[in-house]
Amino acid sequence: MRRITALLLALMLTVVLGGCNLAESSAGSAEKGYIGLSMPTKSSERWVADGSNMRELFERQGYKTDLQYAEDVVENQIAQIENMITKGVDVIVIAAVDGNTLTDVIGKAHDRGIRVIAYDRLIRNTPHISYYSTFDNFKVGVLQASYIEQALGLKEGKGPFNIELFAGSPDDNNAYFFYDGAMSILQPYIDSGKLVVRSKQTTMAQIATLRWDGSLAQSRMDNLLSAYYSDAHLDAVLSPYDGISIGILSSLKGIGYGSSSNPLPVITGQDAELASIKSIVAGEQTQTVFKDTRKLAQQTVNMVESVLKGEEAEVNDTESYDNGVKVVPAYLLDPVSVDKNNVEQEIVEQDYYTKDEIGLK
Repeated sequence: MRRITALLLALMLTVVLGGCNLAESSAGSAEKGYIGLSMPTKSSERWVADGSNMRELFERQGYKTDLQYAEDVVENQIAQIENMITKGVDVIVIAAVDGNTLTDVIGKAHDRGIRVIAYDRLIRNTPHISYYSTFDNFKVGVLQASYIEQALGLKEGKGPFNIELFAGSPDDNNAYFFYDGAMSILQPYIDSGKLVVRSKQTTMAQIATLRWDGSLAQSRMDNLLSAYYSDAHLDAVLSPYDGISIGILSSLKGIGYGSSSNPLPVITGQDAELASIKSIVAGEQTQTVFKDTRKLAQQTVNMVESVLKGEEAEVNDTESYDNGVKVVPAYLLDPVSVDKNNVEQEIVEQDYYTKDEIGLK
């Protein structure tokens, strides 16, 4: 009987101690922090990867996360951020649908002591942004335009060539950096006549693509080809994003571009989305700009950890990103130009996609 009683007491003690350990573990996790992750949409594989990369990194380090996608609807994003505030998150990382519309809700977060970090898209018109993690967006445009410059032999004096220009969404601050970077290279050739924009559509207002929508880009390309290229060949297209590039390609192939007698123009892109990498390997889209979002996610986690410790986060730019109220301290990562010549080195060897996924033998 004594042995049974002793065993029961030992079992009860084990359960009690186990419960204490579980409570301590749970408390430790809660003390680490609660992070809200507000992403713009699941319709782009890039944003799906961003959200999942950050969630995995935060949770691996003991943080609790709330990951939400707004499906490119501003009102959805505002409601989701308000819900994160109600839940009591410590920090909110936001990739804005529209960087001009979040002033009020970020003010609410500030009033509750919640810090906000802008992720890859600058949030404007608020003093309550602690940091901005992104890529060197001006350099993205430079890489795209420099690729066109090299592919056409413009430095060697070749030309004239016909080109049409596409830009990103006018509600995304990055779109202006991409445009400015690209035009810093292309504008002198346009001025000299070595590049000819037959549509004469060159300003941001004329070439912007709302919400980066590939179907809108395809429709605009249809109109440009019909109006200006029935008797001329299009030699290059500045496209700021892979989803736009795929829409442009659909339009071009629809009227016979892509044959040996009617080759596709040089077409740039951005984000190294799978469809575009496969297109590059297949010899259709010419180039993309690879931005390794795994590195951006890690940099953002580092920023959040610094904020929660009450420390200054690492930044490497304190001048470029004026949001209308303050210059937001930023960390800029380097983008990489990718075409079929370096796709294996920059994409496959970095374990971003496999050879099989991109159709590379």
